[in-house]
Amino acid sequence: MFNFINLKNQKQMRQISKFALVGIFCMMSSLTFAQVKGKVVDAETGGPLPGASVVIEGSTNGTSTGIDGAFELNIEPSGNLVISFIGYEQLVVPAQSDMGEIDLPLSAQSLAEVSIIANVVDIAKTRETPVAVSTIAPSEIALKTGNQEFPEIMNRTPGVYATKQGGGYGDSRLSLRGFDQRNTSFLINGQPVNDMENGWVYWSNWAGLTDVASGIQIQRGLGASRLAVPSVGGTVSIFTKAADRSEGGSVAQVIGNDGYTKTTATYSSGKNENGWASSFLLSKWAGDGYVYNTAGEGWTYFGALGYAPEGSDHALNLSILGAGQWHHQRDLYVSIRDFQNFGTANADGIDPRWNSNGGTLNGEEYNMRRNFYNKPLATLNWDWDLGENLTLNTSLYGSAGRGGGTGPRGRNYDVLPYNQDLYGFMYEDSVTAFRNEDGTVNYDAIVADNQAGAQPFGVADSLEGHDFYGALVGSNGYSENGVFRSGMIRRASMNSHDWVGAISNLEYEKGNLRASVGIDVRKYKGYHYRVINDLLGFDAYYSTGNQNNEGQFIETTVAASPFANTGLNGPKIDYYNVGKVGWTGLNGLVEYNNQSNITAVLQAGVSNQSFQREDYFDQPTNPISEVANVGGGYLKGGANYNLDEKSNVFFNAGYISRQPQFDAVFPSYANNVNPDLQNEVIQSVELGYGYLGKDLTLNVNAYATNWGNRFISRSLTNALGVDGFAQFRDIDVQHNGIELEAKHNTTDKLTLRGMVSVGDWRYTKDFTATLYDDNQQEIGTGTLYLEGAKVGDAAQVTANLGVDYKLSRKLAFDAGYRYVDGLYADYNILDNTFTTPDNAGALKLPSYGLLDLGTTARFDLFGHNASFRVNVNNALNTTYIAESNTNIHATDASDTWNGVDTRNFVWFGFGRTWNASLKYNF
Repeated sequence: MFNFINLKNQKQMRQISKFALVGIFCMMSSLTFAQVKGKVVDAETGGPLPGASVVIEGSTNGTSTGIDGAFELNIEPSGNLVISFIGYEQLVVPAQSDMGEIDLPLSAQSLAEVSIIANVVDIAKTRETPVAVSTIAPSEIALKTGNQEFPEIMNRTPGVYATKQGGGYGDSRLSLRGFDQRNTSFLINGQPVNDMENGWVYWSNWAGLTDVASGIQIQRGLGASRLAVPSVGGTVSIFTKAADRSEGGSVAQVIGNDGYTKTTATYSSGKNENGWASSFLLSKWAGDGYVYNTAGEGWTYFGALGYAPEGSDHALNLSILGAGQWHHQRDLYVSIRDFQNFGTANADGIDPRWNSNGGTLNGEEYNMRRNFYNKPLATLNWDWDLGENLTLNTSLYGSAGRGGGTGPRGRNYDVLPYNQDLYGFMYEDSVTAFRNEDGTVNYDAIVADNQAGAQPFGVADSLEGHDFYGALVGSNGYSENGVFRSGMIRRASMNSHDWVGAISNLEYEKGNLRASVGIDVRKYKGYHYRVINDLLGFDAYYSTGNQNNEGQFIETTVAASPFANTGLNGPKIDYYNVGKVGWTGLNGLVEYNNQSNITAVLQAGVSNQSFQREDYFDQPTNPISEVANVGGGYLKGGANYNLDEKSNVFFNAGYISRQPQFDAVFPSYANNVNPDLQNEVIQSVELGYGYLGKDLTLNVNAYATNWGNRFISRSLTNALGVDGFAQFRDIDVQHNGIELEAKHNTTDKLTLRGMVSVGDWRYTKDFTATLYDDNQQEIGTGTLYLEGAKVGDAAQVTANLGVDYKLSRKLAFDAGYRYVDGLYADYNILDNTFTTPDNAGALKLPSYGLLDLGTTARFDLFGHNASFRVNVNNALNTTYIAESNTNIHATDASDTWNGVDTRNFVWFGFGRTWNASLKYNF
């Protein structure tokens, strides 16, 4: 440490000397050099690029642009400038005294410069990395997202199918090449964010990404990630802002349909003379929700602190990102007939906003399903230049997620029926006690029923002196002494966790060779339990869920709030278990690049994943399991060959042995390790061609992926409204497809973009499922005969055509048309369609097309840059089915909508929505 400090002081002395010489030189040069000034802007939007690097060619002398994209420096009139910025192509332009506005075009497919945020990030490079890749620039994220869900910005990418699911804020999901989020890797600045137990990604936890994302790179297929077990469907890398080098800030206001508002403020200190820089963001959003009774609100917070002194071999960046939120949900699929008979029908006879589990309590919106969560993520990135072509890049991260979701506990089969159409079940049978005339739930009636059904505890049984004597008590498993067993409360199912990890890569690069070795270590502990959120008129609840005692009176309620106590140390009901997952991975990479036309890459990794389950309620004789250690690994490689300055071809192939997820290790929700545990096996091969011309960029690729030994766990609700799970074993699928993506700069004002993705995704054999109730007890099994059936829940054919027209530097218009076909319903073990060998197969849903429109205006406001943006999504108000949970095929006797039997339970996509934003930079 002493030597290091001395070395640092010596460097500072040399820097002081340099500064003195530079000062004298600048005074002298002002007499002979011309002052060069200009402004660097986004070539597509015309927006300023603060922090862009402007360097004199052949030297290290230069500057960075200010918040308005402007720069000034002294240079010989005959010199050239090298201009670069994250996610944009590098330009070399002749220097002039007044450069005016310099258009910096987006990089065709590379975000290599993002490595200044974290060098553990694996960036695919154009005409080098042999993978299929698409990039979404920060300007597109900022402009076109608005009040849409974050995954929806990726719908313009080949192989992607993103929907809003039930339609609550943050409830969207994404599939890539037909593989859902559990089987697609999501990284934020290089760190994995898929849940370590079930692999899912909850986008409501990352609502703030639209505010802080500086780019998205979607690597389809095997991808370039060096993590010990790489992706299957693909890898989605999301890059957030680092500490900005330029001082400045911004305020922005967004408004949208259904009362949506979002206010955002940012500030960056700029980099000081000691190498420190900081950036901060705070955002508040709220809205009523497009779907009825799906209101929500939340806060986004982000802070980054960077340290990169001149001449140092070290660079550090510390960041914290979080998004605490709550929102009501639509978790029940709705029959098409109910969409027709409830709400206010549109021109197609459908109200896509209808929500079967929404209603009012005490005159205010109330919903049995309310999601709430707060998941701050802290990351420390350290890049160390060891010299001699050797670098060490390390990322340490930690997260403490707290929250869950509410739902009914008790009598709910005639209030929130699953796959029961309300029009027939609730009204023709005259079971209307808990529904209003408009079909919404009357939660006041539920409170009244609870209070009428419960008798004062112990009064009739002479239990005077009991702590709950005279109280109104409800229960789900006890009916004596006046306790009302047929009532209902709102419980909260908590899924909190503590998660820490580290990623470190040691990389050597010299000449044509690059090699690296890395480690990936993670430790995760998940807490799963239920608490009482709302007693709905009861004074207490008698819980019989803990097998370690005879029962417990509980009157403590836990608020469904992201910033409140989640009841981890308080009384619990139904279940309480903890999942522990550990991960240790080792990876290696060797790459040959002749710096001309050939790049070849070989990657390999091995890992060990440990699993342990602890149960405080349901396993009194076996409270904690043994530790299960499961090994896995991968081998993948590929090569890229540049045919000429414009064309290239590539291929990649890989074999993955992937550890099963937590539910497969403990398949019966007990603390017994699965004796037949087996790894999932993935084999994939891909070929591609790319063309990179002055005005045309084209990429086409074909892939084939086989995935065997899959284990899937799905939540479900039976006909009595009881929550449970279905677990599917030994699933095999084959995914083949062709993808094309192109961009053409037709004129200096007009740009055309397009993509087409065609897939053929099928199950290759039949498989079985085991059913469990909400007490995690096995209640039956079933076989699904799916050999040859199409994979559902993701569109196998998608296409997109986009038009960007820049009327002037200040005004631009854009339009996008997205076409979807080959969309099949998801399978459901409670659906009789696949329970016999001779079945009609998956239900094909109607194709649809959506038109999105937008316009951007840029102007000066109080001497600073400002912009105004308007988005109109689904401008033609098209009615379409985005997902189906049933496979009921229409017959001649069926009532149908657009050819689909109205008995099917579906989610319609959103109709026309809009948002407008005003942003002011200072």
